[in-house]
Amino acid sequence: MARSISRRAWLAGAAGATVLGGARPKGVLVDTHVHLFDPARFPYHPQATYQAPPAPLEAYLKFVAEAKIDHTIIVHPEPYQDDHRYLEYCFEHEPSRGFFKGTCLFDPITPDTPARMQALVKKLPNRIVALRIHEMLPAGQPPTASGPIKDRDLRHTAMKESWRAAQSLGLAIQMHFIPRFAPGIRDLATQFRDTPVILDHLARAGEGTPAEYDHVLELARLPRVYMKYSAVSYSSKQAYPYPDAKPIVRKAFDASGKSGVSCDHRAVPKSGARRVRYSLTPKRPLPQSNHSRKFESRQRRHFTTGHATTPFPRWRPRHE
Repeated sequence: MARSISRRAWLAGAAGATVLGGARPKGVLVDTHVHLFDPARFPYHPQATYQAPPAPLEAYLKFVAEAKIDHTIIVHPEPYQDDHRYLEYCFEHEPSRGFFKGTCLFDPITPDTPARMQALVKKLPNRIVALRIHEMLPAGQPPTASGPIKDRDLRHTAMKESWRAAQSLGLAIQMHFIPRFAPGIRDLATQFRDTPVILDHLARAGEGTPAEYDHVLELARLPRVYMKYSAVSYSSKQAYPYPDAKPIVRKAFDASGKSGVSCDHRAVPKSGARRVRYSLTPKRPLPQSNHSRKFESRQRRHFTTGHATTPFPRWRPRHE
């Protein structure tokens, strides 16, 4: 897989300077996917799935100020597992009131997960927007039942209860997965049709077969499923800007229908600030008409590019 441009490179100015050179688009500007790490002050969980280098809040806030971002969704990362203390710290030290929202990570097959989710949402009102679930297990290996929070059985009875709890709490389900898990996600999303389901990183198309990715695209038929255009390197074998991934992006766009495609800033081309049109409808729960100009004249679908809204935060412009 081709190496992606890291957020640290953006913060250092290697790629960000070009993007920031363009005019800031009008409307609410939302970074939909950021991982923050501060292992010196907030050590990683003993069962961390990887040891991420530091990417602390303070450095990210410098980028926020330069890019004039209005809001950010902190995607709680795996190294912290179900320890959300650093997420809380970020909320407490945000640049303006209500700037951050975040996702949570709990074991979706543990019986006490619904209660723990409810407790976290109560403790951090209007902050937690999704439960993230990781399904990365290669074919032929059984799902895990303990240890690091990943690769749990989507057919487990407790998995349904976690989805049910998310729905009752008004949360989305954010799936980080490889394509072969699409049928299992469809089964759950069909049962919980009112729950927004976010498919991270183009569903890591490069780690599945074409037939498996067809099942991913079929998820777009469901009314509240959204593809996230991010980490394109997982779907490419070429260097940035990943030209071989264009057919996959095109398929995702064509399949989107009443669903959508949202993305985080790492997926934006270097000239993105000049090439992408942002037209947000912040009073509505779903992204509307956030199209790349290349596609905009052909189809008017729920396809968002650049720093765009996800389906769930429902922020309003600061002047309203």
